[in-house]
Amino acid sequence: MESPAPRHFLRTIIEEDLREGRVDEVVTRFPPEPNGYLHLGHAKAISVNFGLAEEFGGRCHLRFDDTNPEKESQEYIDAICEDVRWLGYAWAGEVRFASSYFDQLYAWAEHLVREGKAYVCDLDADRAREFRGTLTEPGRNSPYRERGPAENLDLLERMRAGEFDEGSKVLRAKIDMAHPNMNLRDPILYRIRKRSHHQTGDRWCIYPTYDFAHGQEDAIEGVTHSICTLEFEDHRPLYDWFIDNLPVASRPRQYEFARLNTSYTVTSKRKLKQLVDGGHVDGWDDPRMPTIAGMRRRGFTPAAIRRFCEMVGTSRATGVADVAMLEHAIRDDLNAHAPRAFCVLNPLRLVLTNYPDGESETLTVAKHPSREELGSRELTFGRELVIEADDFRESANKKYKRLVLGKRVRLRGAYVIEATDLEKDSAGRVTTVYAQLVRGTLGEDPADGVKAKGVIQWLHAATARPATVRRYDRLFTDPSPDRDEDFLQYLNPESLVVMDGALVEPAVAAAAPEARFQFERLGYFVADRCSHNPAAPVFNETIGLRDSWSGGEGQGA
Repeated sequence: MESPAPRHFLRTIIEEDLREGRVDEVVTRFPPEPNGYLHLGHAKAISVNFGLAEEFGGRCHLRFDDTNPEKESQEYIDAICEDVRWLGYAWAGEVRFASSYFDQLYAWAEHLVREGKAYVCDLDADRAREFRGTLTEPGRNSPYRERGPAENLDLLERMRAGEFDEGSKVLRAKIDMAHPNMNLRDPILYRIRKRSHHQTGDRWCIYPTYDFAHGQEDAIEGVTHSICTLEFEDHRPLYDWFIDNLPVASRPRQYEFARLNTSYTVTSKRKLKQLVDGGHVDGWDDPRMPTIAGMRRRGFTPAAIRRFCEMVGTSRATGVADVAMLEHAIRDDLNAHAPRAFCVLNPLRLVLTNYPDGESETLTVAKHPSREELGSRELTFGRELVIEADDFRESANKKYKRLVLGKRVRLRGAYVIEATDLEKDSAGRVTTVYAQLVRGTLGEDPADGVKAKGVIQWLHAATARPATVRRYDRLFTDPSPDRDEDFLQYLNPESLVVMDGALVEPAVAAAAPEARFQFERLGYFVADRCSHNPAAPVFNETIGLRDSWSGGEGQGA
């Protein structure tokens, strides 16, 4: 039985609005700008907007605020749609675009001009900054502020017709250049951008600003609860001013919550792009990236990401969530659902001298220690095996629970063995371990009088399949890489280690891309969604078994 969703202020607001009859149906929206890939912070916003609509039987729209064609592309649109679907959410109706409302937004801009509440300004960017003032000093009126409505309408139409160069003119709202909120100091409504748009082609050469379009889009769509992060709190008075001064049919209410900040992570689109463009990572979906595409490729599960978003809570208090909480949620989910399998990263030859040469047997091993419905798997067992090189020592103290010369250990799901001899190469490295199988010890229950110090994984040498295994660590060594502009100095040089000599079970090598496993005693891994195939298996490490956040260790190891 699932525990009830935790209480937070947005749920309280919606419950009261429904109870008091202020809204009949909850309508939210997720409005990304299609200028980059979504990241963990967006996952939180998605879970809030889609989750609340789902909880209260309402609708959530997916709307792209595509007002800046210079930085937008269809690639980002497709990736964002895929991310939302992968997280387990469905938007109401068709995908929406701000560009679908360009005609209406332009008509509303004309309305403001006719009402004397907007004007065309010729100040270039540098002079406009000078006139704008500072946080402690009021701005000054533009010398073009008193143009009459007729002149402004003519200039606006000529802007739309492409008569003027980029940067030569903008349309601004006429509000208050001395207002303490900088967003209300005659903000720009339209600017000239002679760029082809991914939705509208070359129909427009002027585009509305995000601030002018955003609130009106909500009004057009009948959004009841416009939920966004705290950085938009200072923009709310501007959105309200537009709604107050335009003939809109509905009035959305904006509510802000604290964005999700996570340790050892950067989520600035500019900085993420810097990582990609600088070759510090292998693309936007690199498993070390905090993008949803990267987390998916790493093997994170939608359920775990949604669970993490619930764990950190929804409030107006800004803070930083420990990334170990996310790791805990991932590990907890995978421990419950991921089938077990054997992988040997650094193979060491093991020969069972008392096992008949040329013979083999098939052993049946459970896929999961506590989920019988997952079934079992078959493993070939024979005279020559491979084990993890780190699982053998010539001699060791009592704390070492693996194979030692003269000591016994259990092969997981198979027999107890005792190491009897070894071979080394000219450099003194152990190349082969010889052991004897202890008869009557098949299975997990030890036979009378037979004691084994530990349990190790193994593979049949002749049937094991070679695979590439990518082991990952955190991308940054510092918990707050964002504190310096030069965040690249905190890159972890060991965030990726590629192991080309690994071996896995045949069935694991044949698994479909994105299949997840617990490689016993190693961690959780996923078949890479981009490059894995049965002829050349590739597995990405999702997370280790140890859980540093809760102080325990992953179960089932």
